[in-house]
Amino acid sequence: MAIPPARPLRQSDTHRLVPCRYLPGGDSVLTRIADDDAHLAAIFELDAITNERLSAERGRGAGIGPEELVAAVPCAAVVNAVFCHPHPLGARFNGPDRGAWYAGFEIETAQAEVAFHKSVELAEVGWPEESVAYEDHLADFNAEFHDLRGARGVRAVLDPDSYVASQALAETLLEAGSLGIVYPSVRRSGGTCLACFRPALVGHVRKSDRWKLDVTRGGRATWKLVNS
Repeated sequence: MAIPPARPLRQSDTHRLVPCRYLPGGDSVLTRIADDDAHLAAIFELDAITNERLSAERGRGAGIGPEELVAAVPCAAVVNAVFCHPHPLGARFNGPDRGAWYAGFEIETAQAEVAFHKSVELAEVGWPEESVAYEDHLADFNAEFHDLRGARGVRAVLDPDSYVASQALAETLLEAGSLGIVYPSVRRSGGTCLACFRPALVGHVRKSDRWKLDVTRGGRATWKLVNS
């Protein structure tokens, strides 16, 4: 497809749902494989040695360096982790070496995107159901993003079952200095998402509501507001 147009974007209160177990003070996913406190301490020590975010902050990251990461701002670790811990297969607009900050313009859009991917994840590992707590992180954006809304020839890029075309486009844009992409949600009709390529542009990050996602047998997902 042709390179989509870049347009000024000013959007406040975008929503990114982060699993609470990955947040400072949350119950680490590593506790699932620890036999006792001593074992858990050893696992944490090993994790610190191999942690991609810590490696990137020390200048040893594969896809992003310390000059791009943020520091001394609220939720800096959360922002940096997104870019340093990409999915091994990448996501819609990033490959496996460098992450991107994905967010929905609407909380319902963020929920639809997260619920879909959690359902797929559980199906892949044969886990029938799960409850996961998420914290909604709001962020503001004021920059020029490439805009897929209304663009022609984007069917392959927005393919619900394949990231081949979208990752190729993202790689081209990233190499050309793009700041990010705005696009129609694939999982919620009428919703809007963005993928920000640059940590420094994820502005005024702050915690909002906490939600619980229940995924039951068969992939049915429901959200419940825990507190606000």
